[in-house]
This record gives sequence, structure tokens and C-alpha cells, in this order.
Amino acid sequence: MFEEWLDGVELRTIRSYAGETVPVDPTEVGAGLIVLGGDMSAVDDVVAPWLPATRELLAAASASGVPTLAICLGAPMWALARGGRLQVAAPPGIEAGVIDVQWRSEAVGDVLLGGLLDLTVAEGRRSTPMPSMHADAVVDLPRGATWLASSAMYPYQAFRIGSAWGVQFHPEAGTDLLSLWARADEDVDAAEVRDAYASRADELADAGCRIAQAFVVLVNERAVTGAALV
Repeated sequence: MFEEWLDGVELRTIRSYAGETVPVDPTEVGAGLIVLGGDMSAVDDVVAPWLPATRELLAAASASGVPTLAICLGAPMWALARGGRLQVAAPPGIEAGVIDVQWRSEAVGDVLLGGLLDLTVAEGRRSTPMPSMHADAVVDLPRGATWLASSAMYPYQAFRIGSAWGVQFHPEAGTDLLSLWARADEDVDAAEVRDAYASRADELADAGCRIAQAFVVLVNERAVTGAALV
């Protein structure tokens, strides 16, 4: 779903799992970078030999001011690359289905996610529903990171350093993709996940679209001015 929401920018997709080369220089990614999820751990370098290069790219892109959005697996990869700490198969267990992302006060005015907080406050609440499917988790944020959101199971649902954001949830996932992931995990009730998404489908699509469109604005600003966010 993200691809259709990212209207207004030219997209280039690198399928590292299919053997496509991950760029080493952040200037090669253009004016923005999105790193998506996967079913491996962020440190499973033997199974996924492209992970080290992706971690390096995340660190380089964020350090150089390229607007960067690291989603699910991408979030702990980026956190690790910037000095954070990950726990594989964290004790709370798999966080699957639709979760309520609780916004912290630090999210007020955030150029990527702050609009979601504004919307929830206007509606008399403090959380936004988001698709989720993960078991690994960031347990220590990198130095200098701003903690933006949590959930009932895992604290670090969203965090930021400068022009880069990590989100543990899946703003890009629609019902088909989330259901596919659920069916692939024997510990997840796929029917429950499907029903949970269906019950909040409009809210979920709206939230994901808002994040994508806010990211497009940042990418276009970077393309025009070359300036880094602080």
C-alpha cells in the first residue's frame, strides 16, 4: 500500500533478498530512504548476508541527513547501526495484529509523526492503531535518539535521530500482507489478525497514508534544498 501513497516521488526498489546490491554511499539512494521488514533477525547475517551492508547504509544515510524511515526489521537494524541494543525473541513474545501505538509528548510537532498525535488528541485519545508483526525488539535506544511512541507490549515503537525515524510497527501493511505474515507463523491466529484489521481498516489505512505523505514532503524538501533536518 505504501507505493500508492508515496505519490509525488520517484521510487527505486532494491530487492536485496534477491541478490540486488545494496548501495554503500547514501548519495546513491537519492533524497530519501525507506528500509522495510523481513522474517529474519536484524543480526541474522548468515541467513541474510545483505544485512551488514543495509545496516551500514542506514547509519550513513541518517548521519548525512537523508530522510530515512526504518520499518519493523529496519528499525532495530538502524538502532544497532547507531549504537542501540536489540533482543532477539524478546520475552513479551510476538506482537501480532493491530496494536494501539501510544504517542509520547516528545512526538508533539514531529515532522513525520506529529500529525498523527494531533489527530488523536483532537479525537480525545492518545493512540493510533497500527499493523504489527514482530518478536525481536529494540531494548536500548541509540544515544541521542528521541523516544516518540510505545505500545502495551513493547516500549520502543517509534524513535528518531535527526532526519531518521525507526518504527517497530508496519504502517505500509494492508490486510492481505498482514494476513500473509500471520498465516506463516503457527503461533499467530491468522483469523484473529484478519478480523482485527477489518474492524479498523479505515483508521489503519488513513494512518499509514499520513505517514507516507509526510515522508514525501520531507523527501521533496531534501531534493530541493539539500538541507538536513535537526
